[in-house]
Amino acid sequence: MQVVKSKKRRLEIIKDIITSQKISNQSDMLQPLHKAGIEVTQATLSRDLKYLKIAKVPDNNGNYIYTLPKEDNLGRTQQYSPVLDVHPQVGLGGFLSIDFSYNLAIIKTSPGFAGSIAYDIDTGNSPEILGTVAGDDTILIVIGENVSHKRAYEVLAEYIPALRSY
Repeated sequence: MQVVKSKKRRLEIIKDIITSQKISNQSDMLQPLHKAGIEVTQATLSRDLKYLKIAKVPDNNGNYIYTLPKEDNLGRTQQYSPVLDVHPQVGLGGFLSIDFSYNLAIIKTSPGFAGSIAYDIDTGNSPEILGTVAGDDTILIVIGENVSHKRAYEVLAEYIPALRSY
């Protein structure tokens, strides 16, 4: 077995592993990396996952697995690459509802989905959205001053496709 020393190649292999296997933690990632000829410390693996913007999302069984972000043609993170089909009972991407109050919005999601949706919104760097705070099934969104609820809804629909039909 040849040992891989190139960071670029290591990152490619990590992406391949995540898209082809259900990986739920860094320990689970070490065995397929070793099999591919990569010796890596936990600290390096952690930095690689952060660099690749890999996040954990719930699968159909409620277990969390790593997934890669998907980018649109402008390089903005839109949603996570589907590793598994979303179960129909949790709705499209886990979105359930949205409500506005002044410069705040509250999004309700299926359990476990709020973090990944908030991550998409935050990494989108839309000037209309100042930031998010996510729990397990609720996201608090702070909207910029002078941004209408209609405009905020349009921006959020870029990250939450289910809003287009809500």
